[in-house]
Amino acid sequence: MLLKELRKHAKLAAKRHPMFEKNKFGKFFLYFMMLFWAGYFIFFGIAFGFGFSEMFPTMEPYHIMNKGLFIILAIDFLFRFAFQKTPTQEIKSYLLLPIKKNKLFHFLLLKSATDNYNAFWLFMMIPFAFITTFKIFGITGVITYCFGFYLLMILNNFWYLMCRTLINEKTIFILIPIIFYGILGAVEFTLGHPISTFTMNLGESFIVFNPLGFLGVLISIAGLAWVNRMIMIKNLYAELAKTNDTKVKHVSEYKFLERYGEVGEYFRLELKLLFRNKRSKSMFRMGCFLIIMLTAMLFTPSYEGALGKSFVGIYNFAILGILMLTQVMSFEGNYLDGLMSRKESIYNLLRAKYYFYSFGVLVPFLLMIPAIAMGKITLLMAVSYSFFTTGFIYFIILQLAVYNLKTTPLNESMIGRQSTGTGFQSLISTLSFGIPLLVTNLLRIALGETLSLWVLLIIGLALTFTSNLWIKNIYKRFMKRRYRNMEGFRDTK
Repeated sequence: MLLKELRKHAKLAAKRHPMFEKNKFGKFFLYFMMLFWAGYFIFFGIAFGFGFSEMFPTMEPYHIMNKGLFIILAIDFLFRFAFQKTPTQEIKSYLLLPIKKNKLFHFLLLKSATDNYNAFWLFMMIPFAFITTFKIFGITGVITYCFGFYLLMILNNFWYLMCRTLINEKTIFILIPIIFYGILGAVEFTLGHPISTFTMNLGESFIVFNPLGFLGVLISIAGLAWVNRMIMIKNLYAELAKTNDTKVKHVSEYKFLERYGEVGEYFRLELKLLFRNKRSKSMFRMGCFLIIMLTAMLFTPSYEGALGKSFVGIYNFAILGILMLTQVMSFEGNYLDGLMSRKESIYNLLRAKYYFYSFGVLVPFLLMIPAIAMGKITLLMAVSYSFFTTGFIYFIILQLAVYNLKTTPLNESMIGRQSTGTGFQSLISTLSFGIPLLVTNLLRIALGETLSLWVLLIIGLALTFTSNLWIKNIYKRFMKRRYRNMEGFRDTK
């Protein structure tokens, strides 16, 4: 009953949120994109069902799919960093009530386990199961196969939640998934494919409804849920007690930035925002982690084709800006009144943010030097994608400075309000993910590899060297909406 009541409270809190009435377009757009990706996954499920039959005539298609389950789970794990947030709960209001705190933690775990994202892969698996298992095992085999796969997604959810929470606390924990997947890859490709053999047998146990297969997954889910519960208890109490606010070991003044005037001051403010506040610091860590993962993908056989290289290349440069700049002005909403007291301070703030994340593309560029030396990608491709990011992609994302009007908490990651972004923010975020890859591949098909890279470089250079002009335009549009935006920031603090 308590869990049902907490869920009801969460829904009421979302409806009473100041951004609820302003989010109708966002909800429509979200549902549209869900239908789009659902159709995309259904297409993949049908294509795999018939394609595996032709490619591997001596094996059943579901055996091939089961052998690749660990790859699907690894891809799902990586995608969760970009699309799934850790669960939050306004817990302060319940602490004075006669409610066991353990039940509040259980609600967070249940909220994560029942996240809609965990069921999204079923759009691919259900049509695949009907094509491949229905003719042999009937409807029972289809149901048990898909249910077992859904349990694996819940298991992957708790694995992601544990890693994400730990990485949010300390960067060193980024080594956990890197070492884990590194060991899996080494074992799989050096010891005769034992991982894929295990997942093949596990998938078949789901189809034939072998209780041992389901029991093993359920025990693993319970174990990871218990670990997550212990981590959540520690982090929730730390946030409530504000203990993290007193652990500043070293104060950096970044005095070398004083020579650059007001832009240098806001550059300094951006550095302090990223390295002193829990929420922004964790997002910055996620961006760095994804850069490392994307760079590593260049050295795998799966990304040797033109499409794979363009996917990894463009997002390797853009991912940090996409994660951080979609929140432009939202972190500043905590202290916007102070910023508005100075003439043109917002203009210089936007310039400083642009310069900071433009310099940030040097990080993936340096990491990709070994790939360039080994011939995985060309130097022209790396230079073109870097300037295309600082020009075209950042030009799109920074438009959100005009339309973002929701304050993002600086330190509360688990006990804050539910996230309720604006519709335009959802639109720009989606466009910043989808348009770059679409543009690069359309140009490559139309003009060829080399000429398309030169076109991207010219577009990027043009928008990069005219950045002051379009940033000035963004600033003027922001000032026309400043009272509306300031009202939104105050309402959502």
